[in-house]
Amino acid sequence: MHKLLVAISVSLILAGCNAGASARGGAQQVGVGLGDAVTAPLDDLNLRRQEIPTVLLQAESNPYDLRNLTHCRTIAAEIARLDEALGPDADAPPSQDGSYISERAADAAAGATLDAVRGAVTDFIPARSWVRRLSGADAHSKHVQSAIQAGLRRRSFLKGVGMQRNCAPPAAPAGFVPRQTRGRTGG
Repeated sequence: MHKLLVAISVSLILAGCNAGASARGGAQQVGVGLGDAVTAPLDDLNLRRQEIPTVLLQAESNPYDLRNLTHCRTIAAEIARLDEALGPDADAPPSQDGSYISERAADAAAGATLDAVRGAVTDFIPARSWVRRLSGADAHSKHVQSAIQAGLRRRSFLKGVGMQRNCAPPAAPAGFVPRQTRGRTGG
């Protein structure tokens, strides 16, 4: 309980210090994530489950499926769906959001605060690892991770296919420059 009070106090201090920050500020991140952090035991008891996006379930069942991916634009569209579920790929250029170092530090502090709150509220569950196994939460968590890994594999595979087919990014890796062909490139 003491950890929880400390974590909430830190989040309130962050909120006060960062009141003038942009919408991406650390205090707002704490406010948005606090509900999830406080209700983390619901995940452990398998009363709340993280939903797996359909695109990741499809990738898990067949990460190398090329049906209906005959053009660069359809490959790019499928990669965009994966990006939406997974976040940006490693080859994506860094965000030029103009954020200040203090805002990034506030974001890091907010993440640490949420981790502390999550840890404090799950500490009260005795034999937490056994509870997660018996409730099915551990198996679901492994399924989520498996789907994420399959989505990452599929995105990499599709970028390789796009590169082989001379597609321009995002249907190929960011640094790839399609070779010039007669007429048009990467159709």
